[in-house]
Amino acid sequence: MKKSSFLIAGKHAVTEALKNPKRKILRIFLTEESKKKMNRENQSKNLLKNLEIFYKTKKELDRLCSKDQISHQGMIAEIEHLENINIKEYLKQNSEKKNITFVALERVTDPRNIGSIIRSAASFNIDGIIVKERSYPSESKLLYKSASGCTELTNVFEVSNINTILKYLKSKNFWISAFDVESNKDFTEHDWSGNNVLLFGSEGYGLNYQTKKNSDFLLKIDINKNVESLNISNTASVIFHYLHKIKK
Repeated sequence: MKKSSFLIAGKHAVTEALKNPKRKILRIFLTEESKKKMNRENQSKNLLKNLEIFYKTKKELDRLCSKDQISHQGMIAEIEHLENINIKEYLKQNSEKKNITFVALERVTDPRNIGSIIRSAASFNIDGIIVKERSYPSESKLLYKSASGCTELTNVFEVSNINTILKYLKSKNFWISAFDVESNKDFTEHDWSGNNVLLFGSEGYGLNYQTKKNSDFLLKIDINKNVESLNISNTASVIFHYLHKIKK
């Protein structure tokens, strides 16, 4: 488990972190108004009980977020990392579960995109997101803000090597479907039964050769031919919604 602490900002990011019993909160920075609002909206839960609270002006909180240029909405928290989830242990603990869907991100490093993907994954019941540990911006205020609290609701598996995990998942009867603009098959024409991994690369670089080689299928999302591509987080959201609908 990572030992460092870091700041997150924004109403949903902070409130959901406070609700998560597994998340350690070190300090809370609030304006007087945001405290009143939090208490009004969470009357049945004393979210601020036993916490070290520092009351600040809006300008003081602005300075804490000046580098990221995000709206803190009067709420900032200093938190510790959640304990890293081991994907092999997860599968052991959920051995009876069917139709598991994971998402794997290769070369995707923009915190806004990752945060938005986490938010969509939580919204459409994706079972977990696989990221490369060294390139995952796990302390980014932008990621937590974009995720809108859903980092507390989604399994994120930080791994040292994406391809190693993909090979392991294939040995556990997962199908690996890579999304690539050069594919000739739209994802809605694919058979999504069984356990699946949805593999996405970055908008700039796509997937590397070895990752594509380790995939079982290459798929795409059909869009207007006059549009070059969708943002990766938008693409993921469309696909997650479709899978959620057909697997109900």
